[in-house]
Amino acid sequence: MTDAFAHVGGVLATGLAEVTADLTALESSGWWAVAVTYEGEVACARFTDVRRAPHPRGPWRGPRPGEWTSSLDEGAYLAGVREIRDAIADGIVYQANLCRVLSAPSPPDADLTGLGARLARGNPAPHAMTLRLPGLQIASASPELYLSRNGDVVESRPIKGTGRTEADLLPKDRAENVMIVDLVRNDLGRVAEVGTVEVPALCAVEHHPGLVHLVSTVRARLRSGAGWPELIAATFPPGSVTGAPKSSALALLDRLEPEPRGPYCGAVGWVDADARRGVLAVGIRTFWAQEGLLRFGTGAGITWGSEPAREWRETELKAARLLEVAAGEDLGERGAARP
Repeated sequence: MTDAFAHVGGVLATGLAEVTADLTALESSGWWAVAVTYEGEVACARFTDVRRAPHPRGPWRGPRPGEWTSSLDEGAYLAGVREIRDAIADGIVYQANLCRVLSAPSPPDADLTGLGARLARGNPAPHAMTLRLPGLQIASASPELYLSRNGDVVESRPIKGTGRTEADLLPKDRAENVMIVDLVRNDLGRVAEVGTVEVPALCAVEHHPGLVHLVSTVRARLRSGAGWPELIAATFPPGSVTGAPKSSALALLDRLEPEPRGPYCGAVGWVDADARRGVLAVGIRTFWAQEGLLRFGTGAGITWGSEPAREWRETELKAARLLEVAAGEDLGERGAARP
């Protein structure tokens, strides 16, 4: 079994010094790997040896596609979409992101190092991260920036709108993106200097392996005295994976989703406290090992314009490539996963 490490942004961190649930540690010193579950459980791990290095190799033999079970089957998911549309009609929410958690048997001593390496080669993502800590293993191929920080400048890049090609994107997708941008603007405004929140890019099309996304950029300058704890408290869970208004969406989703999301839809990334820099991704396209199971989450944003069967297909599209990559045998020296 591999010792504790984090690999993110081409950097390999080893030499685990401490693990804490206290976000104020990110304002102290040192280089930290960070994981926050959707339910708010925090793990900040300080590593002493941080260097540029390739992803560690490791064996991996994952579940076949047919071995996965879903917390919501197709019928339950379609019913959930209809219930969210009813809530929109009643003025309770404008949008909500309905998710399901997939599970497959995993050996109790499973090591996700090999899965992380396979994802990095077979499904490269701008915010990919593999994290191995005592009692916690995550392998993420996230394409979505939750928060970046460079000094006092912070940025979020919410994704809303997904299709196989740009031609698949609908007016509903743009409307959904704009709604979430407004939510992110409001969240950042709670900890930003007055007048500094801006949207440099709205609904830009980004291409990722097997699909395209609509992505917007929201930027602000932190007010004096605000740091990572205040920033995360003001913006978590990320708006793109909850809904609007956020408080109403969270209450609705808590009722509709039968299982906790865990690291899925939370935050994963790194913070260099000495440099006052860091990048946290939204924990989507993310696997984690828990209680003898390998888990993976997928979801879709529901608006009044949503057609239930199409939203189910979107969750399938988001999962398909990642589950295929994860199903592979040991990569060894045989090259990347097949596309």
